[in-house]
Amino acid sequence: MEGKRVVVTGMGILSPVGNSLDEAWQNAANGVSGAEHIQEFENLGLKVTFGATVKNFDAEEFLGRRDFRRTDPVTHMALYTCDQALQDSGLTIDGQDNDRIGAVIGTGIGGIQSLLDGLVLYMEKGHASVSPLLLPMMLPDSPAGKVAIQYGLRGPNMAISTACATGNNSIGEAFEIILRGAADVMLAGSAEAALIPLTISSLSNMQAISRRNDDPQAASRPFSADRDGFVVGEGAAALVLEELEHAKARGARIYAEITGYGSTCDAFHVTAPLENGEGAQRAMRMALERAGLGPEEIHYINAHGTSTPLNDVSETRAIKGVFGEQAYKVPISSTKSVTGHLMGSAGSVEAVFSIKALTEQFIPPTVNLDAPDPECDLNYTPNVGVPAQIDNVMSNSFGFGGHNAVLIFSRYREND
Repeated sequence: MEGKRVVVTGMGILSPVGNSLDEAWQNAANGVSGAEHIQEFENLGLKVTFGATVKNFDAEEFLGRRDFRRTDPVTHMALYTCDQALQDSGLTIDGQDNDRIGAVIGTGIGGIQSLLDGLVLYMEKGHASVSPLLLPMMLPDSPAGKVAIQYGLRGPNMAISTACATGNNSIGEAFEIILRGAADVMLAGSAEAALIPLTISSLSNMQAISRRNDDPQAASRPFSADRDGFVVGEGAAALVLEELEHAKARGARIYAEITGYGSTCDAFHVTAPLENGEGAQRAMRMALERAGLGPEEIHYINAHGTSTPLNDVSETRAIKGVFGEQAYKVPISSTKSVTGHLMGSAGSVEAVFSIKALTEQFIPPTVNLDAPDPECDLNYTPNVGVPAQIDNVMSNSFGFGGHNAVLIFSRYREND
Protein backbone atom coordinates (compact mmCIF):
# COMPACT_ATOMS: atom_id res chain seq x y z
CA MET A 1 0.00 0.00 0.00
CA GLU A 2 2.80 2.40 0.88
CA GLY A 3 3.89 4.48 -2.07
CA LYS A 4 0.95 3.66 -4.33
CA ARG A 5 -0.94 6.55 -5.88
CA VAL A 6 -4.31 6.57 -7.63
CA VAL A 7 -5.18 8.89 -10.49
CA VAL A 8 -8.29 9.62 -12.57
CA THR A 9 -7.78 8.98 -16.28
CA GLY A 10 -11.34 8.91 -17.63
CA MET A 11 -14.77 10.34 -16.82
CA GLY A 12 -18.33 9.83 -18.00
CA ILE A 13 -21.56 11.57 -17.05
CA LEU A 14 -25.29 11.44 -17.72
CA SER A 15 -27.12 14.19 -15.87
CA PRO A 16 -30.02 16.64 -15.93
CA VAL A 17 -27.62 19.30 -17.23
CA GLY A 18 -25.92 17.25 -19.93
CA ASN A 19 -24.99 13.85 -21.28
CA SER A 20 -21.33 14.58 -21.95
CA LEU A 21 -18.46 16.05 -19.96
CA ASP A 22 -18.38 19.30 -21.90
CA GLU A 23 -22.14 19.87 -21.95
CA ALA A 24 -22.67 19.03 -18.27
CA TRP A 25 -19.70 21.11 -17.12
CA GLN A 26 -20.64 24.16 -19.20
CA ASN A 27 -24.17 24.15 -17.83
CA ALA A 28 -23.02 23.65 -14.24
CA ALA A 29 -20.36 26.35 -14.59
CA ASN A 30 -22.91 28.76 -16.08
CA GLY A 31 -25.63 27.97 -13.55
CA VAL A 32 -28.11 26.45 -16.01
CA SER A 33 -30.73 24.39 -14.16
CA GLY A 34 -31.87 20.95 -15.34
CA ALA A 35 -35.16 20.98 -13.42
CA GLU A 36 -38.42 20.94 -15.35
CA HIS A 37 -42.15 20.32 -15.12
CA ILE A 38 -43.18 16.65 -15.49
CA GLN A 39 -46.63 16.24 -17.01
CA GLU A 40 -47.13 12.71 -15.65
CA PHE A 41 -46.77 13.96 -12.08
CA GLU A 42 -49.42 16.61 -12.67
CA ASN A 43 -51.76 14.15 -14.35
CA LEU A 44 -51.52 11.92 -11.26
CA GLY A 45 -52.35 14.84 -8.96
CA LEU A 46 -49.03 14.72 -7.09
CA LYS A 47 -48.21 17.58 -4.75
CA VAL A 48 -44.83 17.99 -6.50
CA THR A 49 -44.96 18.08 -10.28
CA PHE A 50 -41.33 18.60 -11.29
CA GLY A 51 -37.88 17.09 -11.10
CA ALA A 52 -34.41 17.18 -12.67
CA THR A 53 -34.62 14.76 -15.58
CA VAL A 54 -32.03 13.27 -17.91
CA LYS A 55 -32.87 14.51 -21.40
CA ASN A 56 -32.31 13.15 -24.91
CA PHE A 57 -30.93 9.81 -23.76
CA ASP A 58 -32.04 6.92 -25.97
CA ALA A 59 -31.05 3.86 -23.98
CA GLU A 60 -32.52 1.46 -26.54
CA GLU A 61 -30.40 2.95 -29.31
CA PHE A 62 -27.31 2.70 -27.11
CA LEU A 63 -27.89 -0.86 -25.87
CA GLY A 64 -29.97 -2.49 -28.58
CA ARG A 65 -33.54 -3.74 -28.09
CA ARG A 66 -32.65 -7.03 -26.38
CA ASP A 67 -30.37 -5.64 -23.66
CA PHE A 68 -32.61 -2.59 -23.23
CA ARG A 69 -35.59 -4.79 -22.36
CA ARG A 70 -33.59 -7.05 -20.05
CA THR A 71 -32.15 -4.31 -17.85
CA ASP A 72 -33.53 -1.53 -15.66
CA PRO A 73 -33.01 2.17 -16.42
CA VAL A 74 -30.48 2.38 -13.56
CA THR A 75 -28.31 -0.15 -15.41
CA HIS A 76 -28.81 1.66 -18.73
CA MET A 77 -27.37 4.80 -17.16
CA ALA A 78 -24.47 3.00 -15.51
CA LEU A 79 -23.46 1.24 -18.73
CA TYR A 80 -23.62 4.48 -20.70
CA THR A 81 -21.39 6.43 -18.33
CA CYS A 82 -18.90 3.59 -17.94
CA ASP A 83 -18.64 3.37 -21.72
CA GLN A 84 -18.04 7.13 -21.85
CA ALA A 85 -15.40 6.95 -19.14
CA LEU A 86 -13.51 4.08 -20.77
CA GLN A 87 -13.51 5.81 -24.14
CA ASP A 88 -12.34 9.02 -22.49
CA SER A 89 -9.50 7.18 -20.76
CA GLY A 90 -8.17 5.56 -23.93
CA LEU A 91 -7.80 2.31 -21.98
CA THR A 92 -7.75 -0.82 -24.12
CA ILE A 93 -9.28 -3.88 -22.47
CA ASP A 94 -7.90 -6.77 -24.49
CA GLY A 95 -8.26 -9.72 -22.13
CA GLN A 96 -4.63 -9.89 -21.06
CA ASP A 97 -4.96 -8.21 -17.67
CA ASN A 98 -8.72 -8.32 -17.05
CA ASP A 99 -8.12 -9.97 -13.67
CA ARG A 100 -6.56 -6.68 -12.56
CA ILE A 101 -9.50 -4.50 -13.64
CA GLY A 102 -12.65 -4.23 -11.54
CA ALA A 103 -15.69 -2.08 -10.88
CA VAL A 104 -17.51 -0.53 -7.92
CA ILE A 105 -20.80 0.81 -9.25
CA GLY A 106 -23.29 1.87 -6.59
CA THR A 107 -26.91 2.90 -6.45
CA GLY A 108 -29.03 4.20 -3.63
CA ILE A 109 -32.27 2.52 -4.68
CA GLY A 110 -31.54 0.12 -7.54
CA GLY A 111 -33.97 -1.09 -10.19
CA ILE A 112 -37.13 0.36 -8.71
CA GLN A 113 -38.91 0.81 -12.04
CA SER A 114 -38.54 -2.90 -12.82
CA LEU A 115 -39.75 -3.82 -9.33
CA LEU A 116 -42.87 -1.68 -9.71
CA ASP A 117 -43.61 -2.96 -13.20
CA GLY A 118 -43.31 -6.54 -11.92
CA LEU A 119 -45.56 -5.81 -8.97
CA VAL A 120 -48.26 -4.36 -11.22
CA LEU A 121 -48.16 -7.44 -13.44
CA TYR A 122 -48.31 -9.74 -10.43
CA MET A 123 -51.31 -7.91 -8.95
CA GLU A 124 -53.21 -7.64 -12.24
CA LYS A 125 -52.37 -10.91 -14.01
CA GLY A 126 -50.96 -13.26 -11.39
CA HIS A 127 -47.67 -14.99 -10.72
CA ALA A 128 -47.29 -16.54 -14.18
CA SER A 129 -46.94 -13.06 -15.71
CA VAL A 130 -43.86 -12.07 -13.69
CA SER A 131 -40.64 -11.93 -15.70
CA PRO A 132 -37.96 -14.47 -14.75
CA LEU A 133 -35.54 -11.55 -15.15
CA LEU A 134 -37.27 -9.37 -12.54
CA LEU A 135 -34.84 -10.18 -9.75
CA PRO A 136 -31.63 -9.43 -11.67
CA MET A 137 -33.22 -6.30 -13.13
CA MET A 138 -34.09 -4.89 -9.70
CA LEU A 139 -30.99 -5.89 -7.70
CA PRO A 140 -28.71 -3.01 -6.66
CA ASP A 141 -25.66 -4.97 -7.83
CA SER A 142 -26.97 -5.42 -11.39
CA PRO A 143 -25.26 -2.27 -12.76
CA ALA A 144 -21.89 -3.43 -11.42
CA GLY A 145 -22.42 -6.97 -12.66
CA LYS A 146 -23.53 -5.86 -16.13
CA VAL A 147 -20.56 -3.52 -16.46
CA ALA A 148 -18.23 -6.42 -15.65
CA ILE A 149 -19.96 -8.67 -18.18
CA GLN A 150 -19.92 -5.96 -20.84
CA TYR A 151 -16.15 -5.48 -20.66
CA GLY A 152 -14.98 -8.81 -19.25
CA LEU A 153 -13.74 -7.30 -15.98
CA ARG A 154 -12.72 -10.11 -13.63
CA GLY A 155 -11.23 -8.02 -10.83
CA PRO A 156 -13.06 -6.92 -7.65
CA ASN A 157 -16.69 -6.15 -8.42
CA MET A 158 -19.37 -4.86 -6.07
CA ALA A 159 -22.22 -2.43 -5.50
CA ILE A 160 -22.30 0.03 -2.62
CA SER A 161 -25.57 1.47 -1.35
CA THR A 162 -25.23 4.22 1.23
CA ALA A 163 -28.14 6.43 0.15
CA CYS A 164 -26.91 9.85 -0.97
CA ALA A 165 -23.31 9.06 0.02
CA THR A 166 -23.21 6.15 -2.44
CA GLY A 167 -21.23 7.89 -5.17
CA ASN A 168 -18.45 9.05 -2.88
CA ASN A 169 -18.26 5.72 -1.09
CA SER A 170 -18.08 3.88 -4.42
CA ILE A 171 -15.18 6.01 -5.62
CA GLY A 172 -13.49 5.91 -2.22
CA GLU A 173 -13.70 2.13 -1.89
CA ALA A 174 -12.42 1.65 -5.45
CA PHE A 175 -9.52 3.91 -4.47
CA GLU A 176 -8.84 1.65 -1.48
CA ILE A 177 -8.93 -1.48 -3.65
CA ILE A 178 -6.16 -0.10 -5.86
CA LEU A 179 -4.12 1.09 -2.89
CA ARG A 180 -4.12 -2.35 -1.31
CA GLY A 181 -2.92 -3.89 -4.56
CA ALA A 182 -6.05 -5.87 -5.46
CA ALA A 183 -6.42 -4.14 -8.84
CA ASP A 184 -4.59 -1.78 -11.18
CA VAL A 185 -7.68 -0.20 -12.71
CA MET A 186 -11.19 0.32 -11.33
CA LEU A 187 -14.33 1.71 -12.86
CA ALA A 188 -15.98 3.66 -10.04
CA GLY A 189 -19.26 5.50 -9.87
CA SER A 190 -22.97 5.24 -9.32
CA ALA A 191 -26.35 5.56 -10.98
CA GLU A 192 -29.90 6.42 -9.92
CA ALA A 193 -33.12 6.16 -11.92
CA ALA A 194 -35.78 6.74 -9.30
CA LEU A 195 -37.48 9.92 -10.51
CA ILE A 196 -40.87 8.22 -10.45
CA PRO A 197 -44.26 8.97 -8.82
CA LEU A 198 -43.71 6.57 -5.92
CA THR A 199 -40.44 8.23 -4.89
CA ILE A 200 -41.89 11.70 -5.28
CA SER A 201 -44.94 10.74 -3.19
CA SER A 202 -42.82 9.41 -0.33
CA LEU A 203 -40.38 12.35 -0.26
CA SER A 204 -43.23 14.84 -0.59
CA ASN A 205 -45.08 13.27 2.35
CA MET A 206 -41.78 13.40 4.26
CA GLN A 207 -41.68 17.14 3.45
CA ALA A 208 -38.12 16.68 2.21
CA ILE A 209 -38.59 18.11 -1.29
CA SER A 210 -39.46 21.53 -2.66
CA ARG A 211 -43.02 22.32 -3.74
CA ARG A 212 -42.19 25.24 -6.02
CA ASN A 213 -44.30 23.82 -8.83
CA ASP A 214 -44.63 27.25 -10.44
CA ASP A 215 -40.85 27.66 -10.88
CA PRO A 216 -38.92 24.35 -10.99
CA GLN A 217 -35.62 25.93 -12.02
CA ALA A 218 -35.65 28.11 -8.91
CA ALA A 219 -36.66 25.30 -6.57
CA SER A 220 -33.20 24.01 -5.64
CA ARG A 221 -31.90 26.77 -3.37
CA PRO A 222 -29.02 25.50 -1.21
CA PHE A 223 -28.14 27.72 1.75
CA SER A 224 -30.95 30.16 0.93
CA ALA A 225 -33.18 31.49 3.70
CA ASP A 226 -36.31 30.48 1.78
CA ARG A 227 -35.27 26.95 0.76
CA ASP A 228 -38.02 24.38 1.19
CA GLY A 229 -36.42 21.08 0.27
CA PHE A 230 -34.42 19.40 -2.47
CA VAL A 231 -35.32 18.65 -6.10
CA VAL A 232 -35.30 14.97 -7.06
CA GLY A 233 -32.98 14.19 -9.96
CA GLU A 234 -31.65 11.21 -11.89
CA GLY A 235 -28.42 10.32 -13.64
CA ALA A 236 -25.08 8.60 -13.37
CA ALA A 237 -21.35 9.18 -13.54
CA ALA A 238 -18.25 7.00 -13.68
CA LEU A 239 -14.51 7.50 -13.26
CA VAL A 240 -11.64 5.37 -14.47
CA LEU A 241 -9.21 5.09 -11.56
CA GLU A 242 -5.70 3.78 -12.18
CA GLU A 243 -2.64 3.04 -10.14
CA LEU A 244 -0.23 5.77 -11.16
CA GLU A 245 2.53 3.60 -12.62
CA HIS A 246 -0.04 1.69 -14.68
CA ALA A 247 -1.38 4.96 -16.08
CA LYS A 248 2.09 6.31 -16.83
CA ALA A 249 3.15 3.09 -18.54
CA ARG A 250 0.42 3.47 -21.14
CA GLY A 251 0.87 7.23 -21.52
CA ALA A 252 -2.56 8.05 -20.12
CA ARG A 253 -3.81 11.60 -19.69
CA ILE A 254 -4.25 12.27 -15.98
CA TYR A 255 -7.10 14.53 -14.86
CA ALA A 256 -6.38 14.49 -11.14
CA GLU A 257 -5.14 12.40 -8.26
CA ILE A 258 -7.34 11.06 -5.47
CA THR A 259 -5.49 11.95 -2.30
CA GLY A 260 -8.09 11.73 0.46
CA TYR A 261 -11.09 9.68 1.52
CA GLY A 262 -13.03 9.63 4.76
CA SER A 263 -16.12 7.62 5.67
CA THR A 264 -18.11 7.73 8.92
CA CYS A 265 -21.62 7.27 10.30
CA ASP A 266 -23.66 9.58 12.53
CA ALA A 267 -25.47 6.64 14.19
CA PHE A 268 -28.15 9.16 15.07
CA HIS A 269 -31.27 9.19 12.86
CA VAL A 270 -32.45 7.50 9.67
CA THR A 271 -33.06 10.78 7.80
CA ALA A 272 -31.78 13.71 9.88
CA PRO A 273 -28.09 14.67 10.24
CA LEU A 274 -26.48 15.50 13.56
CA GLU A 275 -27.16 19.18 14.16
CA ASN A 276 -23.50 20.00 14.77
CA GLY A 277 -22.35 17.90 11.82
CA GLU A 278 -20.04 15.86 14.05
CA GLY A 279 -20.09 12.79 11.79
CA ALA A 280 -19.43 14.91 8.72
CA GLN A 281 -16.59 16.65 10.55
CA ARG A 282 -14.91 13.33 11.30
CA ALA A 283 -15.18 12.28 7.64
CA MET A 284 -13.64 15.57 6.49
CA ARG A 285 -10.81 15.28 9.00
CA MET A 286 -10.13 11.71 7.92
CA ALA A 287 -9.92 12.79 4.28
CA LEU A 288 -7.58 15.66 5.12
CA GLU A 289 -5.33 13.43 7.20
CA ARG A 290 -5.24 10.81 4.46
CA ALA A 291 -4.29 13.47 1.92
CA GLY A 292 -1.65 14.98 4.20
CA LEU A 293 -3.30 18.38 3.84
CA GLY A 294 -4.28 21.15 6.22
CA PRO A 295 -7.62 22.98 5.92
CA GLU A 296 -5.81 25.98 4.41
CA GLU A 297 -4.73 23.79 1.47
CA ILE A 298 -8.31 23.09 0.32
CA HIS A 299 -9.15 25.64 -2.36
CA TYR A 300 -12.73 24.62 -3.13
CA ILE A 301 -15.43 22.56 -1.42
CA ASN A 302 -18.17 20.98 -3.51
CA ALA A 303 -20.77 20.89 -0.78
CA HIS A 304 -23.45 18.26 -0.27
CA GLY A 305 -25.76 21.30 -0.16
CA THR A 306 -29.14 19.66 -0.69
CA SER A 307 -31.39 22.70 -0.15
CA THR A 308 -33.10 21.18 2.89
CA PRO A 309 -33.42 23.21 6.10
CA LEU A 310 -31.54 20.64 8.23
CA ASN A 311 -28.71 19.62 5.90
CA ASP A 312 -27.47 23.03 4.86
CA VAL A 313 -27.13 24.31 8.43
CA SER A 314 -25.56 21.06 9.63
CA GLU A 315 -23.01 21.06 6.80
CA THR A 316 -22.17 24.71 7.42
CA ARG A 317 -21.50 23.93 11.08
CA ALA A 318 -19.42 20.93 10.11
CA ILE A 319 -17.25 22.97 7.75
CA LYS A 320 -16.74 25.59 10.45
CA GLY A 321 -15.84 22.86 12.95
CA VAL A 322 -13.10 21.50 10.69
CA PHE A 323 -11.84 24.64 8.98
CA GLY A 324 -12.17 27.21 11.78
CA GLU A 325 -11.61 30.76 10.52
CA GLN A 326 -10.46 29.29 7.20
CA ALA A 327 -14.10 28.30 6.61
CA TYR A 328 -14.86 31.91 5.73
CA LYS A 329 -12.07 32.01 3.14
CA VAL A 330 -12.51 28.76 1.21
CA PRO A 331 -14.91 28.99 -1.76
CA ILE A 332 -17.83 26.57 -1.56
CA SER A 333 -20.68 25.76 -3.90
CA SER A 334 -23.48 23.28 -4.33
CA THR A 335 -23.91 22.02 -7.89
CA LYS A 336 -27.18 20.44 -6.73
CA SER A 337 -28.57 23.92 -7.30
CA VAL A 338 -28.51 23.08 -11.03
CA THR A 339 -28.69 19.27 -11.12
CA GLY A 340 -31.13 18.72 -8.30
CA HIS A 341 -30.34 15.90 -5.89
CA LEU A 342 -29.40 12.77 -7.82
CA MET A 343 -29.48 10.72 -4.62
CA GLY A 344 -27.24 7.66 -5.09
CA SER A 345 -25.55 9.16 -8.13
CA ALA A 346 -25.03 12.62 -6.60
CA GLY A 347 -21.49 11.99 -5.33
CA SER A 348 -20.28 10.57 -8.63
CA VAL A 349 -21.68 13.47 -10.67
CA GLU A 350 -20.20 15.92 -8.17
CA ALA A 351 -16.84 14.13 -8.38
CA VAL A 352 -16.86 14.89 -12.10
CA PHE A 353 -17.67 18.55 -11.40
CA SER A 354 -15.01 18.72 -8.68
CA ILE A 355 -12.36 17.38 -11.06
CA LYS A 356 -13.51 19.75 -13.82
CA ALA A 357 -13.25 22.64 -11.35
CA LEU A 358 -9.67 21.54 -10.72
CA THR A 359 -8.73 21.19 -14.38
CA GLU A 360 -10.56 24.33 -15.51
CA GLN A 361 -9.50 26.40 -12.46
CA PHE A 362 -13.09 27.56 -12.09
CA ILE A 363 -15.63 27.35 -9.27
CA PRO A 364 -19.20 26.68 -10.40
CA PRO A 365 -21.92 28.72 -8.70
CA THR A 366 -24.68 28.01 -6.23
CA VAL A 367 -27.66 29.40 -8.12
CA ASN A 368 -30.86 30.81 -6.61
CA LEU A 369 -28.86 32.17 -3.67
CA ASP A 370 -30.10 35.74 -3.33
CA ALA A 371 -30.89 35.81 0.39
CA PRO A 372 -28.63 33.46 2.38
CA ASP A 373 -29.81 31.86 5.59
CA PRO A 374 -28.09 33.80 8.41
CA GLU A 375 -26.93 30.45 9.81
CA CYS A 376 -25.30 29.67 6.43
CA ASP A 377 -22.84 32.55 6.32
CA LEU A 378 -19.91 31.10 4.35
CA ASN A 379 -18.79 31.88 0.80
CA TYR A 380 -21.13 29.72 -1.29
CA THR A 381 -20.24 31.37 -4.64
CA PRO A 382 -23.72 32.83 -5.16
CA ASN A 383 -25.25 32.76 -8.65
CA VAL A 384 -22.10 33.35 -10.73
CA GLY A 385 -19.08 31.07 -11.01
CA VAL A 386 -15.59 32.48 -10.57
CA PRO A 387 -12.07 31.66 -11.76
CA ALA A 388 -9.76 30.52 -8.97
CA GLN A 389 -6.41 28.95 -8.32
CA ILE A 390 -7.27 25.41 -7.26
CA ASP A 391 -4.85 22.64 -6.27
CA ASN A 392 -7.06 20.58 -3.95
CA VAL A 393 -10.84 20.07 -3.95
CA MET A 394 -12.97 18.50 -1.23
CA SER A 395 -16.29 16.92 -2.20
CA ASN A 396 -18.85 16.12 0.50
CA SER A 397 -21.68 13.59 0.37
CA PHE A 398 -24.01 12.68 3.24
CA GLY A 399 -26.89 10.22 3.15
CA PHE A 400 -29.98 8.91 4.92
CA GLY A 401 -28.90 6.46 7.58
CA GLY A 402 -26.21 8.86 8.77
CA HIS A 403 -23.65 7.97 6.08
CA ASN A 404 -20.87 10.49 5.51
CA ALA A 405 -18.31 10.21 2.71
CA VAL A 406 -15.71 12.79 1.73
CA LEU A 407 -13.25 12.75 -1.16
CA ILE A 408 -10.27 14.97 -1.93
CA PHE A 409 -9.02 15.39 -5.49
CA SER A 410 -5.67 17.07 -6.12
CA ARG A 411 -3.81 18.42 -9.08
CA TYR A 412 -1.46 15.70 -10.27
CA ARG A 413 2.20 16.45 -9.69
CA GLU A 414 4.65 13.85 -10.91
CA ASN A 415 7.25 14.35 -8.19
CA ASP A 416 4.98 14.45 -5.14
